[in-house]
Amino acid sequence: MKRFFSVPFAVVGAMISLLLIASPASAQASRTWVSGVGDDANPCSRTAPCKTFAGAISKTAVNGEINCLDPGGFGTVTITKSITIDCHEVFASILNAGVNGINIAFDSFSDVRKTVNIRNLNLQGFDTGVIGIRIFGAGAGSFVNIEDCLVNGNFSSTATGIADQRTNGTLNVVNTTLRDMGGSGITMASAGGGLISATLSNIRVINAASGVAVGNGAAVHLSNSLVSSNSVGGVVISGGGINVDSTTISFNAVGVKQTGGTVNLSNNDVSFNSTGVSGVVNSYSNNRFTSNGAGGTITPIGSVSNPTGQK
Repeated sequence: MKRFFSVPFAVVGAMISLLLIASPASAQASRTWVSGVGDDANPCSRTAPCKTFAGAISKTAVNGEINCLDPGGFGTVTITKSITIDCHEVFASILNAGVNGINIAFDSFSDVRKTVNIRNLNLQGFDTGVIGIRIFGAGAGSFVNIEDCLVNGNFSSTATGIADQRTNGTLNVVNTTLRDMGGSGITMASAGGGLISATLSNIRVINAASGVAVGNGAAVHLSNSLVSSNSVGGVVISGGGINVDSTTISFNAVGVKQTGGTVNLSNNDVSFNSTGVSGVVNSYSNNRFTSNGAGGTITPIGSVSNPTGQK
């Protein structure tokens, strides 16, 4: 009798062990869902959605995606793996009063891709928010794409809309509005002697202290954008370099403020700033400086055959 039952029990035991080993992986899905009436105890499926981004991210596989079923406030979140959060055509908000809205902590990533996509979110600091989206860590080979977002109302002592503080990495911000910031709308500076490459296109930075702030170790291209009504400066650079193209810089305390680094301007409208330029700025001949207060040095660049930097 003992021999008769020993084989089945061994088989059953092995099957249970395999199921226990497989269960953590099977709990993570390539696509998860959140809903304003969801519950984080749910599996975050379409028919049983979670309540918050923080609840959904633990049930989403690396390189997976979190989507929104209906309008709601889905809470702050810390991202530690490659993932997409996209709430296209649904009003999706993060209320980050007194804290950061989204933390992207690249030192905690263990996957190869190291890519985060944030799309169609509204982040509301409720006057006391700290940083809307903070990106930090070593970040070698990392990418962050921020598209079609609104970041608003951060007025803490270190308030910022988007702060890229990695050592290395690439940042792309497209069709995004940053407004009402006690500090910078967007700030980029390498934390440890590396290089942050940033492309900012069709962004609007309104009513911050510094609109777009560039520091050491950042190489930035800003194009087709609006930088307006910022109390310290529209484009503020203390290190690194920035090329600004086809952008309106208006109604700022200083249109372009340079205390370090390199600024190259082409095809921009710099107008109605209390001071148009502070520091030294390189300008192709197709920029328009109108109705600004005096100040700064504008150094012409280009050549007789190519005065505008364009061919």
